[in-house]
Amino acid sequence: MTIKTNTTIPGRVYGAIIATGLMSFCGVIVETAMNITFPTLMHEFSVGTNTVQWMTTIYLLIVASIVPLSAYFKRRFKTRNLFLTANLLFIIGLLLDLTAPVFPLMLLGRAVQGVGTGIALPLMFNIILEQVPAAKIGMMMGVGTLITAVAPAIGPTFGGLVVSNMSWRYIFVFLLPLMVISLITGWLCIQQKTPTEAVKSDPLSIILVIVAFAGLVFGSSSISSSSFFSLQVLGALVLGAFALAGFSWRQLRLSTPIIDIRVLGNKQFSGHVLAFFLIQMTALGLSFILPNYVQLVNSGSALQAGLLVLPGAALGALLAPFSGRILDRIGARTPILIGIALATIALFIYVGLSQHISNFMITGVYLIYMLGIGLGFGNVMTHSLQQLDQMHQTTGNAIMNTIQQFAGALGTALTATLIAAGQNGHSTAIGTAIGAHNALIMLAVILCCALITLTLLLRRHE
Repeated sequence: MTIKTNTTIPGRVYGAIIATGLMSFCGVIVETAMNITFPTLMHEFSVGTNTVQWMTTIYLLIVASIVPLSAYFKRRFKTRNLFLTANLLFIIGLLLDLTAPVFPLMLLGRAVQGVGTGIALPLMFNIILEQVPAAKIGMMMGVGTLITAVAPAIGPTFGGLVVSNMSWRYIFVFLLPLMVISLITGWLCIQQKTPTEAVKSDPLSIILVIVAFAGLVFGSSSISSSSFFSLQVLGALVLGAFALAGFSWRQLRLSTPIIDIRVLGNKQFSGHVLAFFLIQMTALGLSFILPNYVQLVNSGSALQAGLLVLPGAALGALLAPFSGRILDRIGARTPILIGIALATIALFIYVGLSQHISNFMITGVYLIYMLGIGLGFGNVMTHSLQQLDQMHQTTGNAIMNTIQQFAGALGTALTATLIAAGQNGHSTAIGTAIGAHNALIMLAVILCCALITLTLLLRRHE
């Protein structure tokens, strides 16, 4: 076990965090930026909406399938080797998409990027938990959150600017230098602090966990486009649930499980996991509602939609390291509860505005929401992992990153379903306003549940 006895963070640790953070940054940037390009891709490759959506779906499926294995990867392989493998795979995926002459090759590129992101996503937080002094864990976890939170803040605007002024392929061109910087920095800075173990793989466990989260994410993502009782939704969800149950049963019977799910028996940790899941659902759901509202109700452009939410998203991202510093100094209770309470109030303000939300109010209230998320969200993850001993923090990190993928898919799908239901029988503008209002009510209730959960958890615990 690594012993962190001082408060000085070595330069190579900063470099390792930057290298792994850049990879996560690029993974989120390419996902959010590509969403803007869907109409262009449909025209260029002569594919329909359901087909082009696979650009996002296949990426999410693979990331959600790989991330749960991160605890096993960390025990079995050297951190630098994992990083180099992930980085090179992501670069190969970018090159495939940059040069793809046909749509199936585009999908292959996204799939390869998904493998790289799935391996890389937990690495940054594992390095922070293992190599940063305990007195600065909150701040550096906040920095890690900042790196990944900046990407969705600028992704839609970046994608809109590229598509409006040059070929969509330049999205991949601009990311390649960042990945090369990440590759070189990681090669020079990432160090192995704990010895690897000759952990035996369990093929059945690996198959079950891949089927479980692929089924759950695919089923959730399909809710808005297919009947709930269809094979794509209910069939996938049932398959995923059975596979997850089988995986859990098997882990309890293995001497060296792929994921030690016994950590969920820690009520403080599992309670934070639930709250984290609910908050992530609302964040991704709201990020779906607002750009659609700007475009379909307020008749704005895609670029305008991205610019209107940019100030709030940037504020939330920039607050993350400062809120982590607050946690280091005074504990988790104050920043988490104040932050999530502010975010909940913002959602109820949106609900109170009924179906008439001006662009000015969209930006202003979103600033309040992201102020709350910036104070609370990263600290929920940090404090959850602090409930575990260092030996189990890698497992906890794998669980948190995995449920983050599932929560995002579920929150977006439920929100899209309510908006689509509101559009039935109405004009696009009126129907979208009705559907968005109903979706905002749902998100406000979900975030209230997260706030109540955290209030109970933190009432007597610090």
